[in-house]
Amino acid sequence: MGVDLIHLYGTMGWFAKGIVFVLGIMSIWSLTVMVTKFIQFRRAQSETRRFAPQFSRSIQEENLDQAIALAEKHKKSHVSRVLGEALAEVKPLLRDRATITAADINSAERAVERQMLIVLSELKRGTGILATVGSTAPFVGLLGTTMGIVNAFTGMAAGGASGGLAGISAGIAEALITTAFGLLVAIPAVWAYNYFTTKIENLTVEMTYSAKELIDYLIKSVGSEFGRSIFTKEFQAQKAVTGSGHVSG
Repeated sequence: MGVDLIHLYGTMGWFAKGIVFVLGIMSIWSLTVMVTKFIQFRRAQSETRRFAPQFSRSIQEENLDQAIALAEKHKKSHVSRVLGEALAEVKPLLRDRATITAADINSAERAVERQMLIVLSELKRGTGILATVGSTAPFVGLLGTTMGIVNAFTGMAAGGASGGLAGISAGIAEALITTAFGLLVAIPAVWAYNYFTTKIENLTVEMTYSAKELIDYLIKSVGSEFGRSIFTKEFQAQKAVTGSGHVSG
């Protein structure tokens, strides 16, 4: 025998209907967050797959102007945003063909850390809603069940012995449906929260690894004798001709 949910909802009391309405709002809210976060992560990963090979090739060729342009172009990539902040710190010096010292690299590293905090905050936005819905929806449904059972037994007591089990079966069914609805709302929210938490951890690893790679490259590109950068082709050519590590200001 099937359950006629529409008829059952029509026989519910005002309190049970209020519980169902609240659970419906929670379900729509959590589903909206799920879809939004899924699209956000898919776009970030897709953009990163296009950005990473081109950026790596530009770094290997010591073409930092192109690397900066790529970072500015792929704004939806989480890796691009983090690496772009590091290059933004040295961008004015590159434009002016000035030298880049170890202090500039330290500044770039701090910029990476600041940007990672911002990106992580954006990635985590909305996951708290999923956690809240997943943890509270069963209790909201249970509240409706508790009040429904109370009403059912109150009605049986008022009807006396004539009520019997048949008299309270409809009330118990009405009460239990709110718990079932609460579980239906909570289970997808918990699954989605765990999924997105794992994805955020993976994206954090990608950002951290890429940022460390870039910072290591910048550190290795600083001359140990004079503490000066050898990023540009012009400086390398000048050093080869003059045989001196000094750089004219």
